[in-house]
Amino acid sequence: MTETVERQITSPVDKNGPLEDARNVLSPTNQGIEALKDITFGSTAGIIGKFIEYPFDTVKVRLQSQPYRCPPLYTGPVECFRQSFRSDGFAGLYRGISAPLLGAAIETSSLFFSYRLAQDALQATLLPPTGEAPLPLSALVFCGAVSGAFTSLLLTPIELIKCKMQVPIASSSPHSPGPFSLIAAVYSHQGMLGFWRGQLGTLIRETGGSAAWFGSYEAVTALFRRLRPPASASADSVATPPSLPIWQQLLAGATAGMSYNFMFYPADTIKSRMQTEDVSALTKGRRQTFWVVGKALWRKQGIKGLYRGCGITVGRAAPSSAFIFAVYEGLRGWFG
Repeated sequence: MTETVERQITSPVDKNGPLEDARNVLSPTNQGIEALKDITFGSTAGIIGKFIEYPFDTVKVRLQSQPYRCPPLYTGPVECFRQSFRSDGFAGLYRGISAPLLGAAIETSSLFFSYRLAQDALQATLLPPTGEAPLPLSALVFCGAVSGAFTSLLLTPIELIKCKMQVPIASSSPHSPGPFSLIAAVYSHQGMLGFWRGQLGTLIRETGGSAAWFGSYEAVTALFRRLRPPASASADSVATPPSLPIWQQLLAGATAGMSYNFMFYPADTIKSRMQTEDVSALTKGRRQTFWVVGKALWRKQGIKGLYRGCGITVGRAAPSSAFIFAVYEGLRGWFG
């Protein structure tokens, strides 16, 4: 991402000036080509990352949505993994992956696409290009937040079906429900708006998390660039800075993934509760809003309940996010 950002931001503006350069960046032809690249490269990176992280995500959802009881059904991620593997086998940890693969493709491509659009909009309005100066980190963090807010609208319905498929099957039900039967059930009981149940939790997580995700990646890669020995200046190196070594890209991506998942994890826990559990008993008949479910969870389990499964989530986010950024940057480097 940093290479892409710097190619756009540090492009020479001597010929046409900053305003003309901004118009060229935002031209329909350029936008169409860049949008296709973001969708293709982002989808590929997201699918690869989802295959890596999905078993850990299944354990996380089961920890978050387990019933209230003492002692708990799962004492921790290792116990949850052991019981899940014993009852369903390794394939059970990948149950319901079809919807998440679609979600990963949509989420990652949407994040990269809207992140670039937000940068282009800033350059065309508030922060026009000025020679070789990149956008400040605060502006990149803001662009990350905008991309997360936009992506949350696309992601909530997909995560709703994913979470419902990941929870253990009730003993009275001999067959696991498929995505289409769950979609039909949600629509018949709650209508179209039912697919956006838990939207506030997704919005909080994606807006803050994406700001941390892109912000951390840009900050770490900028640090690596400052620590790198100065290279001989040339026109090409000014317009397109050399790419970072793969291990530095992986480390920056891993840092971004851990930042994304840790900072706003409680919002994700509440969202998973809302999407997988009938909380009418928990909330005593009150409206099952994000805040009502959150307060009930806080009273029952405290801060520990809000961060249940956080360790395994942050752990699996490191390799997943590292590969997402490395694959995206690699495809950008190979295909321009």
